[in-house]
Amino acid sequence: MLLPVGDTPNPRGTPWLNYLLIGVNVAVFLLVSLPMMMSRPDLSDPLLLEYLRALGARGAIPVDAVLEHVSAYDLAVFRYGYRPADPSLLTLFTSLFLHGGWLHLAGNMLFLGIFGDNVEHRLGRLNYLLAYLGAGIVATLFFSLFVPGSNIPLVGASGAISGVLGCYFIWFPRNRVKVFVFLFPILMNTFLVPARMVLGFYLVVDNLIPFLLTQGGGSGVAHGAHIGGFFGGLGLAWALERAPGLLERRRSQAAFRGQAGEGGNGEEPSLGGRITRLLGLGELPRAAALYESLPERAERLQVGDEAVLAIGEYLVSAGGYDRALAVFRRFIAERPRSPMLDRAFLGAGKALIHKPRCIPSAYQYFLAALDVAKSQELAEEARMHLRAIERLGEDG
Repeated sequence: MLLPVGDTPNPRGTPWLNYLLIGVNVAVFLLVSLPMMMSRPDLSDPLLLEYLRALGARGAIPVDAVLEHVSAYDLAVFRYGYRPADPSLLTLFTSLFLHGGWLHLAGNMLFLGIFGDNVEHRLGRLNYLLAYLGAGIVATLFFSLFVPGSNIPLVGASGAISGVLGCYFIWFPRNRVKVFVFLFPILMNTFLVPARMVLGFYLVVDNLIPFLLTQGGGSGVAHGAHIGGFFGGLGLAWALERAPGLLERRRSQAAFRGQAGEGGNGEEPSLGGRITRLLGLGELPRAAALYESLPERAERLQVGDEAVLAIGEYLVSAGGYDRALAVFRRFIAERPRSPMLDRAFLGAGKALIHKPRCIPSAYQYFLAALDVAKSQELAEEARMHLRAIERLGEDG
């Protein structure tokens, strides 16, 4: 058995929204689900007949058989769980807070507790709540695509939590997960495993392979919902990673057009040579605006590595952290074999430490800078930032 029990590093502060989601799920189970599991159904409830028919019951059914095998909670799940054959907006949400039993609840809350705090810290509380609910809806709808006529209700927070895992996969690739390995009596110990290995195992081995083997249905576990939620989280994180860069590029294009208009010469901007000349003249704001206005990758690659990094480092020093981050991220994506890649990772980390809720992401970039460092000075600077972040975590 492999069981995740924690992760590192964790953000500073208290993940109140994550705790609230865990609390609501546990409270619904203790105060609503559990008492109803121990209660008999109302035999006069018209939903009971529909429920029995959905399960394939035919003809007259003895009352004793009904009372022995059906609880009040079974009817509640049938009413408030999401049934693809009878979809509703209400059950899209209510199904996310119902669970089939203790183990179902405990497994979901364990994963939410481990991975949710980092994602909440990155998104902020309101955005995290919207992302959680949105991922749950995407997961449920994805699942229903493969069983559109099913009357078996889907319940559980696992689709929404899978969305959280997808975000974590994108944003915290260098985090490590504490995994308890229980192979009695051979091995019983805890190991630190790269987060992407753990989440990749969850996606492929725990869900994708069973999903393909059961052709999208026919299993007691909603693998399709887990897959849909995970890819929904991946898509959200991927889009948010690039959104600041797109916005900053539009702003810088407008800024450059304004500067050109003030100059009155109407010249079209040249590429690497003009940017390098502006840097040499100390015209750092204009050089940055010109570089950011280049819309095509091929044009940006005509600008030398040193010039691009100088622009990014200037933007950090000037407080343009979003703009600097966009410059460094493009450098990393477009120049993966550059001998100056370590400076780009370091610069991205330095930009992120000034942004709210981005300390865990900054930690990832400093680790990357340390991995590819070409000089002892840069490696030591990366270590300094890593130690500072670790001290923040200890103080928090």
